[in-house]
Amino acid sequence: PPPPVVAAAEASAGTSWLSVPKPHCTGQQRYPYASLPGVESQAPGSEHSWGIEGDRAILPPQPYEAHVATDAAPHPPVPSPSLSHPPGPSPSRVRAVGEPLPHAAGLLHTTGEAEYTDDAGAPPGTLHGWLIRAEQAPALLASVDAAAARQAPGVAGVFLHGDLPGNGINSMGPIAKDELCFAVKEVLYVGQVIGIVAASTAEQARHASSLVSVSYAPHPSPPVYTIDAAIASRSFFDGSTTGGISTDHQIEAGVVVEEALKEEGLVVVQGEFRMGGQEHFYLEPMTTLVMPTDDGGLSILCSTQAVDKTQKLICRVLGLPAAKVVAKCRRMGGGFGGKETRTVFPAAAAAAAAHALNLPVRLCLRRDVDMGMSGGRHPFVAKYTAAARPDTGEGPKLAAFKVQLYSNGGATLDLSGPVMDRALLHVDGCYKWPAFSARGIVCRTHTPPNTAFRGFGGPQGQLVVEAVLEHLASALAIPVDTLRASNWYKEGDALPFGTVLQPGEWRVPLAYTQLQQQADVAGRRAAIDKFNATHTWRKRGLALLPTKFGINFTAKFMNQGGALVHVYTDGTVLITHGGTEMGQGLHTKVCQVAARAFGIPVSSCHVAESASDKVPNAQPTAASAGTDMYGMATLDACRQILKRLAPVRARLGPAAPFAQLCLSAWLDRVDLSAHGFFAITDQRCGFDWDKPPGRNADGTPDQTVRGHPFNYFTQGVAAAEVEIDVLTGDHSILRADILVDLGSSINPALDIGQIEGAFVQGAGWTTTEELLWGDEAHPWVRPGRLFNAGPGGYKLPAFNDAPAELNVRLLSGVDNKVAVHSSKAVGEPPFFLGASVFFALKDALAAARQSHMNL
Repeated sequence: PPPPVVAAAEASAGTSWLSVPKPHCTGQQRYPYASLPGVESQAPGSEHSWGIEGDRAILPPQPYEAHVATDAAPHPPVPSPSLSHPPGPSPSRVRAVGEPLPHAAGLLHTTGEAEYTDDAGAPPGTLHGWLIRAEQAPALLASVDAAAARQAPGVAGVFLHGDLPGNGINSMGPIAKDELCFAVKEVLYVGQVIGIVAASTAEQARHASSLVSVSYAPHPSPPVYTIDAAIASRSFFDGSTTGGISTDHQIEAGVVVEEALKEEGLVVVQGEFRMGGQEHFYLEPMTTLVMPTDDGGLSILCSTQAVDKTQKLICRVLGLPAAKVVAKCRRMGGGFGGKETRTVFPAAAAAAAAHALNLPVRLCLRRDVDMGMSGGRHPFVAKYTAAARPDTGEGPKLAAFKVQLYSNGGATLDLSGPVMDRALLHVDGCYKWPAFSARGIVCRTHTPPNTAFRGFGGPQGQLVVEAVLEHLASALAIPVDTLRASNWYKEGDALPFGTVLQPGEWRVPLAYTQLQQQADVAGRRAAIDKFNATHTWRKRGLALLPTKFGINFTAKFMNQGGALVHVYTDGTVLITHGGTEMGQGLHTKVCQVAARAFGIPVSSCHVAESASDKVPNAQPTAASAGTDMYGMATLDACRQILKRLAPVRARLGPAAPFAQLCLSAWLDRVDLSAHGFFAITDQRCGFDWDKPPGRNADGTPDQTVRGHPFNYFTQGVAAAEVEIDVLTGDHSILRADILVDLGSSINPALDIGQIEGAFVQGAGWTTTEELLWGDEAHPWVRPGRLFNAGPGGYKLPAFNDAPAELNVRLLSGVDNKVAVHSSKAVGEPPFFLGASVFFALKDALAAARQSHMNL
């Protein structure tokens, strides 16, 4: 018989993504070719001055530091300038800052020649470590018998808590010292470190670790693996287990929410919003090489974002002075926040073995071990009430928002408190709420401690408020874009924590309008409606999403950075700063800043490594603040040297090459080395959650007495268009348009790369990536274990998940007076824009519900 006739609208069900050729990804990268003055041009004591006093705080820019601004016309979409000869509008000088230069180690990355921690040559006799980890938790440790392991072939030693030095302290943690290097009486999560085996080979160490007999006894506390279980059992980080450090924080602004909700005519919604965690999945797992030194100290090569934490916490465990322990990091194969604190624990275990044996020890975690014990992004649950006034002529207006946030912090505190704090500081979104109340607390569970991850709680808070906005828009029966447009913050508005948006600094509404026009959102929505009307089983959706991401460490003391600059007599420059390189291009940008200061090619500047004996007491490379801190610290050091060179320059004349200038200065016994330092002014950093808020004249809360958490905001907007198979759930991103305000970019090529990577990572978090833990929702997984601890079960975005068309543009005609060379931080802020894919999928599913169920 003839085949049945299938209607065109129904035929889409017979198409599979597997049979459709994947088109090449296309798109444009556009950015203004400009370099504008930033904090380096501010006078001491001015509104935006930086936290250094004295005549060296500000020195007049040299002629070759003059700022340049051209029309906002884009540079070629795919620029490929040479590091040795960067292009510029004037051939008479070196521009450096603002150039789209490639990553300084980009060629090494792409050829596989870049050396990472596990590639480093080890001294003869180096041993390999393998961790002894808890196989069940929570549980008491009835006994640990390592006798068989000590007799295994190749084993040099097995080390447990009793083998640590007597003057050491077997407790660690970045805030609360509530985590042990080696477990003593109990284990609180599967994977917790009980000890370490050191052997001649990694396989011998792994085999010996399996011979360690660990007997467990029931724990007095019932297992708690999820936020729901923690809420039910009141298991929170409320100070009882963390030395009085509580994570129960609240922020309120405007009138009391309960009073605002009494207004007649309001549309009120209540709900709950949940989001899961995310695995960092850096390409290079946690790796450490510890080498004892002949003075009783240690030299530690570690893939870490925090050489200072690595140094000091290992000193704490082993009872060593910091002056004898040097931590170094050449580069990381990715970090994303996962190597800010969690690398310390395997590094400390390796250091304990190396110190005891007086032999080098290398430890590289296998991928499943890394994923199963290192923690990730915090899962969140939000319970909210929100209200809005229907349109009465001035557009629909938000009226009130009250939200309670819960996060899963894991078994120990780590950085979960500050992560929750940043979520609270971002849950207002980009919108004015006349009555606002947000409270958050971290849940204590028997899972590995969760930790920093790109965005550090900010994306979780932003995702909540955008979901609430969509809920309100649905209840009001209006498009969410209409609700947004009527409720943007305006210049002069105060944010919930008291910061006032200054004129010229609030750019989200401008960017939103520009992207709507440039991405032809109205025309594409019409095309999507037409497509959906003619396709039963495939639907398309489109969503726009804004972001406002605060830049700073909210702890005031962390907003500082140092740099050490050496100028050699051949005119080349060696820089060491407190930041670490994880592929984001920090070293490249720092070299650009130094090259501009000295008026030399970027190829004449080099950053060798990050090391605690070059720049001590450095803060972690986190909070997207690396260039802000270390770019300015480097510039400070350069200007000190330039001031010393000024008499020599006057004698030789402006045309003298820099190498001649340096040689002549050295012959004149001029110091060509300087330590630079930068600290954000007190008025623009620090927020004390323990201090109670004040009261404004009208009785509303005044949060400014607690401080100002952010120096500035990186802002942006994204529009994502998707297509979904409503029978299988498979989807593709047809197009994404991103517009980000980065002020005057130091390196547009690197910044656009960060935007693209962050967008895809954010899309993965909200769509394909799901961690499956053994808990009440997954009873088929062994309790407390991560089921999909590898790429086979954990679905990272792949080539097929990237947008078929990806357009990125940097907002033109904007500056940032409070950061180096008017730039803005870029690492974390664009991450949340990837969630536009999630909301576009919701838009597509709404069309499917309308088509199939008339909902």
